[in-house]
Amino acid sequence: MSDKERGIHKLYATDPIEADDLVWGRKSDPVTRRGFIKGSGLAAMSAAVGASIPLAHLMPGGLIPAALAQSDQGFRIPGKEGLIVLNDRPVNAETPAHLLDDRVTPAKHLFVRNNGTPPAIANIDPDQWTLEFGGESVEQTMSFTVAELKERFKQYTYQLQLECGGNGRNEFVPPASGNQWSVGAIGCPEWTGVRLKDVLDVIGIKSDAVYVAYYGADVHLSGDPTKVPISRGIPVYKALEDETLIAWAMNGEDIPHMNGYPLRLVCAGWPGSVAGKWLNKIVVRNQIHDGPKMTGTSYRVPCKPVAPGSVVPDDEMCIIESMPVKSLITFPRSGIQHAAGQHLAIRGHAWAGDLDVTDVYVSIDFGSTWQKAGLEAPANRFAWQHWKAEIEFPEAGYYEIWARATDSAGRSQPMVLPGWNPKGYLNNACHRIAVQVA
Repeated sequence: MSDKERGIHKLYATDPIEADDLVWGRKSDPVTRRGFIKGSGLAAMSAAVGASIPLAHLMPGGLIPAALAQSDQGFRIPGKEGLIVLNDRPVNAETPAHLLDDRVTPAKHLFVRNNGTPPAIANIDPDQWTLEFGGESVEQTMSFTVAELKERFKQYTYQLQLECGGNGRNEFVPPASGNQWSVGAIGCPEWTGVRLKDVLDVIGIKSDAVYVAYYGADVHLSGDPTKVPISRGIPVYKALEDETLIAWAMNGEDIPHMNGYPLRLVCAGWPGSVAGKWLNKIVVRNQIHDGPKMTGTSYRVPCKPVAPGSVVPDDEMCIIESMPVKSLITFPRSGIQHAAGQHLAIRGHAWAGDLDVTDVYVSIDFGSTWQKAGLEAPANRFAWQHWKAEIEFPEAGYYEIWARATDSAGRSQPMVLPGWNPKGYLNNACHRIAVQVA
């Protein structure tokens, strides 16, 4: 694993002085342990602790800022509760399934998936934040502040699910590199903003337009301001859907800092990586976008099935678009004890990328038989759907409850694992929880 992929605590445990340079770009004197930090390094540190650091020049070298070194609480993310941190450079954290039980995901329980360092919140003025539009295939380049977007365009509010393309990666064998997500890189908050298509209609799109892509204000992990951590895009038809939003609010409040404050794209049904955070530029391209994390193997799977462990050439990898059908058991929590002779009420959510979910089934005999669950219609297109069922156990002992959803194209979740791919994307195997019946 390279230094840029290692968490801050691992780096400082190995060589704190070198870690200063790798993480913040600070060169420290080995005798006085004083260092000099400025520019993007200082911006990165300020973003990490959540405020500017007036006396940064006096900070001893080789020392993790106390805000990141809560020895009694571990690494914590402001505004988040109960998340499991998978990496702190960049910050990536998932939500345990039982904390996703709300019908609309609270801000404190929405997962975090970052590729770079967010801009320092102290330096953000949301009303003056500017979003630029350009690219080869626009009729005119224009810029809008958040305040201008709110004033000029009609506002919309939708419940929209957002899922990381690597959700479920930790189940693949052989293992795939990357954040080892289990099932919690998913959420369905309520988003408010303007339709991307309404803004593009004002700017004008040329007939040769192929892709719409974003850039954000996050800083590359190297601290190099000339490098872009991620810039992905979607075909024009997806950008012009009613539910593709330029959003500034989540659940009626500002979007959390780690989820893209003050402005982000929300493009539900596709990998969350196409929904750019800290949004400051949108480009309309006359070709498939070629920004960072759009080429090579990033967010791509083999165009044809391959044997586990295969090396797949880049030109045989296809871009991930609509996410597969999936379901989640959010109540009860895995590992509970349940009294014999009593029914157990269970519930959860299901979603299917660009499609709807038509059925959800549950099983207590490892998929030998299935019981149909009650399923609600989505609140709007691209919202996850809620389901519930009652289970009766035949006798005392250990049981697993499995959930399986089917989409409107007739595709169902696999009971164990879908086809293997080198980057560990698109695992939509049945979710399962354990129950001890006493």
